Amino acid sequence: MSYFDAASAAPLHPVARQALTAALDEGWADPARLYREGRRARLLLDAAREAAAEAVGCRPDELVFTASGTRAVHSGIAGALAGRRRTGRHLIVSAVEHSSVLHAADAHEADGGTVTQVAVDRAGAVSARAYAEALRPDTALACLQSANHEVGTVQPVAEVAEVCRAAGVPLLVDAAQSLGWGPVDGDWSLLAASAHKWGGPSGVGLLVVRKGVRFAPQGPRDERESGRAAGFENLPAIVAAAASLRAVRAEAAEEDVRLRELTERIRARVPRLVPDVEVVGDPQRRLPGIVTFSCLYVDGETLLHELDRADFSVSSGSSCTSSTLTPSHVLKAMGVLSEGNVRLSLPPGTREEDVERFLAVLPEVVAGVREKLGAPVRAGDAPLPDEQEALVVDALGRRCPIPVIELAKVFGQVPVGGTVRVLSDDEAARLDIPAWCEMRGQEYVGEEPAERGTAYLVRRVS
Repeated sequence: MSYFDAASAAPLHPVARQALTAALDEGWADPARLYREGRRARLLLDAAREAAAEAVGCRPDELVFTASGTRAVHSGIAGALAGRRRTGRHLIVSAVEHSSVLHAADAHEADGGTVTQVAVDRAGAVSARAYAEALRPDTALACLQSANHEVGTVQPVAEVAEVCRAAGVPLLVDAAQSLGWGPVDGDWSLLAASAHKWGGPSGVGLLVVRKGVRFAPQGPRDERESGRAAGFENLPAIVAAAASLRAVRAEAAEEDVRLRELTERIRARVPRLVPDVEVVGDPQRRLPGIVTFSCLYVDGETLLHELDRADFSVSSGSSCTSSTLTPSHVLKAMGVLSEGNVRLSLPPGTREEDVERFLAVLPEVVAGVREKLGAPVRAGDAPLPDEQEALVVDALGRRCPIPVIELAKVFGQVPVGGTVRVLSDDEAARLDIPAWCEMRGQEYVGEEPAERGTAYLVRRVS
């Protein structure tokens, strides 16, 4: 089985396993106690904090361990907003943040705060100028991920941090995806990360609050972790997390080169091997190991199941893999195709032969899924007479990717200048039909209300 979903959870690093086993024997006591076993546990906790702080690039007393990366994000946002409540209650986030950030923003808005979402370009990147324009006199906090978890695009954190610092606004960075590859550049104020993203055990997060940042921890407090993370520390997991972070950093330079070559190979060859595919994310400013592409006329959930049957573990941001049948918020914000989305995130140590086997298997798997869905194999048949310049495709009640498949089936019958009117009540069609037009060089005219659902208008220009 080839595991290609390290962006969700990286396999446990051998060093983490060794450190976890050793710490279970040596670090079981309460590090707050003064007897021998407690002192031994405290030494382990202090050493782990120093190692993690060195990797982050902060002071040990600025870093606390939390129960997860999500908890670090939620505590960081809540504490920073509370600490700057006199300034105002305005929060800035990017439109492609991890759901933990967006959920915290939703909670803040429900509590009476205001939130601005900064848009991204088609590669998934924000601009420092957009953050500068979003800043207001009542802005209490800005948030920005260091790199995107779905498409791998690296964000301009240093530039955004400079803009925020000039305005006196702290910037919280979600560094979950990137911290294993190196420290986050820039004059940021708060940082959150999660150990299971770099090969540490799950259930350990990091929260860094720089000295001088106004911060008021929320919820019940105790004496542990500077009052910022209540409860008994999971010391064995913390020790393993710090040890594995140090280990992956030592290997990062070599693995960076190797994984970038493999992902570039995938990015270049998938569009040649499989027709009607869009590779998404920034082609240069990106993390090593992550490559994401979307296939027209493919049900993402079915595609993932078929790849699993072929012994490949991959993930998807496709709308069809969600119980809510809503498109990935990242792909939606980017304005790219959301159907048939596949994310490969290669863990360190991925073998070249496994990537080659994936490239050999993928075309047949995609073709099989398309055949089951009745997708067009080639451009349409005979054109309609010139006087018939419009077609109506009724895809009401049908979910992704059927509306786009039905559009593609009839499009070859429409003369140049003719229009197809696609009726759909699936939210994904609002993204996928314009994305299809972009990929095929056709004109997306827009949408208009219909008796049921929405009518999406597409004009044939070539």
